[in-house]
Amino acid sequence: MIVRTRRLVLVTLAALALVLSTGCGRSGGGDPPSLAGGDPPAVAGTEPATGPTAAAPPAAPLDACALVTKADAEKLAGTPLDDAVPIRETCSYTGPVTGPTAQVEIYVGDGAKKFLDIERELGHEIWPLPGIGDEAYAEDGAFFVQKGGQWVAVKLVLLNDPKESRKPLEELAAVVAGRM
Repeated sequence: MIVRTRRLVLVTLAALALVLSTGCGRSGGGDPPSLAGGDPPAVAGTEPATGPTAAAPPAAPLDACALVTKADAEKLAGTPLDDAVPIRETCSYTGPVTGPTAQVEIYVGDGAKKFLDIERELGHEIWPLPGIGDEAYAEDGAFFVQKGGQWVAVKLVLLNDPKESRKPLEELAAVVAGRM
């Protein structure tokens, strides 16, 4: 008898939950009011617009793997690399498992700017790269370029003295800025 009562209570609660969840939508049916051809509703404390305002179109998202091609990455690393692995706003080229150890990482957007901010917070030596993009910086093993409000960072991982890679990194920074 207790088992039957529990089942009945559970079935009733499930049915009630189903009915209540479908009744929580908007009421009145029909389509929402359309603003087509009409004025937007007035909001207290705001002035109506005096005319159309044109917002600047957002910049097209950058393709990290197009900014640094496999050939660019191999030239920078000085060794053959595996094909690109794009993930969201990043792209990576890694050395084959047989070696040598090498990796080129490309970051675009907010992640690239955050990378630069973190390097500054860590107190790493960062120097400007004049004449590249709207703003450009380098550090041992990486560069950061900003052009048109968009940031790109490229990091080189090699088992060498980072000073050996400064000139190739700076040359690639100019190439990347030209592609932005």
